[in-house]
Amino acid sequence: MFNKQEEKCQEKAVIPIIAMTANAFEEDRRNAFKAGMNGHIAKPIHVEELFSLLAEMIK
Repeated sequence: MFNKQEEKCQEKAVIPIIAMTANAFEEDRRNAFKAGMNGHIAKPIHVEELFSLLAEMIK
């Protein structure tokens, strides 16, 4: 059974983190995922691509 603090940590664990960087190389993308990111999008940001990634993250 979880205490209140552990429950809060569990809720935070499901918040997706998306890296937004000027680095568009595949190696940069892999590094973002290695660092614990759930997604990666390179600048300049294209709105359609951003919305698509966000939609995938909240499924």
